Amino acid sequence: MVQDFAFLKRLYNVFDPFRPLPAGDPAYVDCNEVRGEGDILVGIGKEILISDRITCQLYAGHRGAGKSTELLRLQDYLDKQGCFVVYFAADEEDIEPEDAQYTDILLACTRRLLEALKNHANPAPLLNWLKDRWQDLKDLALTDVSLENLKVEAQISQFAKITASLRTEPTLRHKIRERVNPHTITLIEALNVFIKDAKNNLPSAYSQLVIIADNLDRIVPILQEDGRTNHDHIFLDRSEQLKSLDCHLVYTVPISILYSNRATDVANIYGNTQVLPMIMVQTPDNQSYQRGINKVTEVLQKRLSMIDDNLSIVNIFSQREDLEKLCLMSGGHVRNLLLLMKEAIKNTDTLPIPTRALQRSISELRNTYRNTVFANEWQPLAKVYDSKQIENDALYRGLLFNRCILEYRYVDEEGESVCWYDVHPLIKGIKEFQNAFHQLNPS
Repeated sequence: MVQDFAFLKRLYNVFDPFRPLPAGDPAYVDCNEVRGEGDILVGIGKEILISDRITCQLYAGHRGAGKSTELLRLQDYLDKQGCFVVYFAADEEDIEPEDAQYTDILLACTRRLLEALKNHANPAPLLNWLKDRWQDLKDLALTDVSLENLKVEAQISQFAKITASLRTEPTLRHKIRERVNPHTITLIEALNVFIKDAKNNLPSAYSQLVIIADNLDRIVPILQEDGRTNHDHIFLDRSEQLKSLDCHLVYTVPISILYSNRATDVANIYGNTQVLPMIMVQTPDNQSYQRGINKVTEVLQKRLSMIDDNLSIVNIFSQREDLEKLCLMSGGHVRNLLLLMKEAIKNTDTLPIPTRALQRSISELRNTYRNTVFANEWQPLAKVYDSKQIENDALYRGLLFNRCILEYRYVDEEGESVCWYDVHPLIKGIKEFQNAFHQLNPS
């Protein structure tokens, strides 16, 4: 087996856990059959295509589960079905997940639509809105320039500069919101005039306009003065504004918001939210699930085959049992799977990967989870492991958000979708968790 440094470097990078796969990527693996048989192309895509009204849909799941990859598939599917799709990852240039509010999302959508549709619609309504606010905003754009003296492209650039400050300049973030918040209704009105013009002038191949705002699920929950979280304020209190754009909308949301005391409100406002659960590598009775393990193995093999079609993922490890251990320790969480693999390769000088290198990568990630859990959370985690269910409580929602608790789904023999939960497998090896479980089950 090839063992030089150049090969190990290629192997290390092919397991990059932070790069979503574009549509049609050869490394993509369809895992729907071990994820409860949910398909984003059906659950969200067909809703857009067959609905006579404008839709606003939510897409949820654990961070790192593969939502961005699925959304890029959705973008490709809708494009081929005659939809002009504006996709953007909100946390890259538009919002700061550690401090985000509704206004940030509205400005992000405005910026992205303006940039994507400037050649298909007259941007005047939005630029006129900006001119009306310019006296209040131009100092925040760090410029003395007058918009009237700028060409359209330069005016759009100034708008982008202001919205980018929401992410990069904490000291300006509050000031921008303070000056924009009283005018969000007029911004939406101007945006809808722009959208209507764009829809009337899109190329004939397109019959619908769709916005996909990705990575909003990364917005960190922050408790507000009224005892509720910023998630409630954004996705519930501001739901009418989120839904008010005159085009189809898809927003990613934190999975934890689906398990609050406002869960029925979420359903009433947005309809059924599609969730991307974990790949089921274990059954609810703690037995290995071979179909799921095979799928996780396929995820690894597809990446390996991008380097060498003749290599088998089984032979990359010094012991066959190590591959199954890796699959199980990932919990079916794709990012954790790739991260564990990548770290094991980093700890390897020559192939095959020794057991010690894999165990070291597992131990390092386990320590990360240990540091994530507070002292009062070990007992609730033990209860989840014991019951495979969660309580509707802020503590459990936090553990879902932090991926200490993972959600799984399967379809039973009668065709019913069954949802269950488990503690991340890495946590099960932590002494504090084991002590809590023994206290719960002293026998």
